[in-house]
Amino acid sequence: MLKQLVILLILLSSPSYGDVVTIRADEWYPVNGRPGAANPGYMIEIARKILIENGHSLDYQTLPWRGSLKMVRKGRYDCVVGADHNDAPDFVFTKEPWGFIKPVFYIKKESSWRYQGIDSLRNIRLGVIGDYAYTQVLEDYIARNKDTDKVQIVFANKALRQNIGKLMSGRLDVVIEYDIVMDAKLRELGHDKDIISVGSITDGQPLYIACSPNKANAREYIRLFAEGFSKMRKNGELAGILQKYGLKDWQ
Repeated sequence: MLKQLVILLILLSSPSYGDVVTIRADEWYPVNGRPGAANPGYMIEIARKILIENGHSLDYQTLPWRGSLKMVRKGRYDCVVGADHNDAPDFVFTKEPWGFIKPVFYIKKESSWRYQGIDSLRNIRLGVIGDYAYTQVLEDYIARNKDTDKVQIVFANKALRQNIGKLMSGRLDVVIEYDIVMDAKLRELGHDKDIISVGSITDGQPLYIACSPNKANAREYIRLFAEGFSKMRKNGELAGILQKYGLKDWQ
């Protein structure tokens, strides 16, 4: 009992004990979903569990991705989820990724188009989400064509839903999105039989939780997230959370 009291007193004396840690990102289920939902996204569940076990609490809300990065960079909020090093190279990242995804091209199933390298995009209308990192070769293509009908960029909190709607209505020919995110959204909208994947631009990339370069406690939060994540992987709690979302550990 005395030992527990001493530990509690040490925690209470810590300047970061009892923090409300703020996480912002655009809705990107199953990585992060609707705040307050029974299944708010696997990264949100992981982060919340780690924070609670370390005496903190979580404030998670959605913002468009551009705004999330901007506000976290300024130090208005603490962290984002679903980031890679291209999104925010100045942020503080965990060493171990919290996910692994591939950017995949999607079409209506009756379309004959197939991805066969960057040149195959020339004669189609491609739907993308603003400020997403899709690999350098595609980002260069988007930059060259952003003011034409060949590339249609959406900046919105429901950007993926908009792009799927435009694809179904014929206003887009192809949409690029990350595999686990698109698959979940197509099931939610009932379009998993109407829209198919037709190739990826890369073999995939890791995803992370990343915290503000301008918040005093950022490195402490990242340390807690890293240690907690490793513990959850070892004791099976990570596998249990991922299973809820139809996912498996990428390691």
